[in-house]
Amino acid sequence: MSYHAKNPSGLITPRHSPILSRRSFLVRSTVAAAGALLLPSKESVANILSTERTLRFHNVNTDEELTLRCCPEHEYDRETRLRFSSLMRDHHADEVREMDPALIDIFFALSAMTGSTGTFKILSGYRSPETNSWLRSYHRGVAEHSMHIEGKAVDIRMEDVSIRQIRAAGLAMAMGGVGYYPRSNFVHLDTGMIRTW
Repeated sequence: MSYHAKNPSGLITPRHSPILSRRSFLVRSTVAAAGALLLPSKESVANILSTERTLRFHNVNTDEELTLRCCPEHEYDRETRLRFSSLMRDHHADEVREMDPALIDIFFALSAMTGSTGTFKILSGYRSPETNSWLRSYHRGVAEHSMHIEGKAVDIRMEDVSIRQIRAAGLAMAMGGVGYYPRSNFVHLDTGMIRTW
């Protein structure tokens, strides 16, 4: 996906986004994950995905919180995307980039699959190229071409779900990359190609 320069709102926004059926993709991914995690049934999953859920986020670096009411059956409006992207901003550079809305789908599916009503703890969202380079100089595990730079990745914990369970759900959903960091107590999730480490 290519990107425009910053628009008047201060966000770097996508030039275009692929037209996919988010609902059908989420249903397929979550049904597959439901089978792997022994959730009730395909019909139950379809009902979950057609129901609005409250997603709660806490950025541990800025101490900001965000609550979203959303449902995969509906596109996320501009205000929702802006608020989500602002929370996920690079706090080192205070730079905001529009995050891939498919990340909200991942959070929704995680919440539905695990039955979580707790808060998603955000350790890292968007990273500017400069911040990513700086982090690479201190941490060996930071990728040079990180999905964080593209606004397509998050590093998280959950208030009421273990990182082992997050990893299992992420792998079962097969909605992108899943990185497991037990020593640092977080899971990396992204909307890129399906892979794991």
